[in-house]
Amino acid sequence: MSDEKNEDTAVSKQGVRSSLIKNKLRRQIFYQKERLRKAKEKREKKESRKRQAEEQVELGEDVPPKQRPRTIENTRVSDETIVQVDDEEVLQDEEEDEMAPYFRRLVTPKVLIISISRPSRRTHLFMRELSATLPNSDVRSRKNVGIKKIIPVAVAHGYTDIIIVNQDRRLPNGILHTHLPDGPTAHFKLTNFKPVRQIKRRICTTECYPEVVLNNFTTRLGHTIARMLAVLFPHDPQFRARRVVTFHNQRDYIFFRQHRYVFSSSTKVQLQEAGPRFTLKLRSLQHGTFDSKTGEYIWLHNRKQMDISRRKFHL
Repeated sequence: MSDEKNEDTAVSKQGVRSSLIKNKLRRQIFYQKERLRKAKEKREKKESRKRQAEEQVELGEDVPPKQRPRTIENTRVSDETIVQVDDEEVLQDEEEDEMAPYFRRLVTPKVLIISISRPSRRTHLFMRELSATLPNSDVRSRKNVGIKKIIPVAVAHGYTDIIIVNQDRRLPNGILHTHLPDGPTAHFKLTNFKPVRQIKRRICTTECYPEVVLNNFTTRLGHTIARMLAVLFPHDPQFRARRVVTFHNQRDYIFFRQHRYVFSSSTKVQLQEAGPRFTLKLRSLQHGTFDSKTGEYIWLHNRKQMDISRRKFHL
């Protein structure tokens, strides 16, 4: 009994600290009670704010602004490379970069999709569904030919981009995207691939050109990656099809989704997912076409140096 009293006294003096309780069973009970107590306090505060707002509306007073929750995104570490809307330097660079002819509508995208020599069934499925998503794209076999030899052949056949799908343990795990003829080249880690057949209540899409949404790419690096993703799709979407492709960047993870939107009424819009789903994470960005030995890297992910803070993002 004396030990229990000493533990309760230590907790009451130093605050709510379950680690001060030595008995495991009592510590677990104490932790559960504290969790329920905090949840109750949070619920009561929420109900109190709601009642206060209703009373102010009845009295004709101004409702206090809604509190903004504290998240990793809105507490992001400030980055000097974040682009402002009217940044003349960025606009000038984008007028002269390798993707500028596409945005001037001088080039029509044509994408070549290839994989390793012997793609697995899952990798081949990903390539087929990626080809169905990208207009004017072709899936070809690599046949043990080096990437450096493929690039001039692809340029000669009028391709504007090459996507090489890598695999590990018979699963697709990476994408190498090279913009032709002069680069740049981006390497992405590929995860969370979910094919069309595994998506519930999916719909079929048409071959019409989709609208492309590039969301939350805020830095100079993010702008470059967003432009590389945009050049995979024709610049003139066919709005009648109501088909939209989204690349949403959140905490440097790029989530891919494909939907068809439907106007259910004059004010409401419903989204019907078509699939597939997958997630990309940038590993490197290189000047020019692919060159693993002498290539000049614009950006290279270094886990030990860059993944120090959870609130530091690069895209």
